[in-house]
Amino acid sequence: MKQPSIRAHTPSRVIRQTLVIDLKGKRRVLSSAPQGGGLTVASYILNHQVDPHSVVTGNQSMPVRDPGRSLRQLASGIGIRGPTVGLMTAVPMTQVVTARAASDGLWVECFATVGVTNAVRAGEWPPVGAVGNRAVKPGTINLILITNGSLSQPAMVGAIQVATEAKSCVLCDHNVPSCQSGAVATGTGTDVVVVACALRGQGPSHVYSGTHTMLGALIGQVVIDSVTRGLAKAKAWQDSQR
Repeated sequence: MKQPSIRAHTPSRVIRQTLVIDLKGKRRVLSSAPQGGGLTVASYILNHQVDPHSVVTGNQSMPVRDPGRSLRQLASGIGIRGPTVGLMTAVPMTQVVTARAASDGLWVECFATVGVTNAVRAGEWPPVGAVGNRAVKPGTINLILITNGSLSQPAMVGAIQVATEAKSCVLCDHNVPSCQSGAVATGTGTDVVVVACALRGQGPSHVYSGTHTMLGALIGQVVIDSVTRGLAKAKAWQDSQR
């Protein structure tokens, strides 16, 4: 199995601070995204940059008060007509990283934006005032995974599990601290994972996606590669803002 390529083949472009990924037809999508989250069918995935100050003061910001509505309006405004899954981040779209890994006709691609100023460790008590708010500080790791495989519903859930494990591995390897306790972080308070796969009958079928499968291995490779490079970009961006 070759090392991941840093170039994705899925068409994408940036419009008005928004990464637009064109899935070239309908795909099954599972995600925790604020727009189109859950299990759905979509033709586009958006990752929109919001003003970090509006994220912090969420009660004054339409995107934070109603991110789904804001993302639907955004999609309409830039001419997106198909069903859409939408995410938000304070990370500039100039920081997008991509990776692609393939084996025996199966491929997985990852589009990622990485911010860790909101890093936390799973199990930490939420800070006062965080309940119902998207973030106390701006900083999100958004992972968008696309594959030509046709995954069962359990395999789609498994793909999110493997992606989360891979992301946490990178944060641990780089000793990224929780902004609350200083312990090694496992993610941020606002992370989103999206998995998009082929419709049934339109790609190689996969019932399982765990770390003992080729699909799971490909997911792990592209996420580790993307988050590692994304962390380097995040550090350079944060340094430039000081």
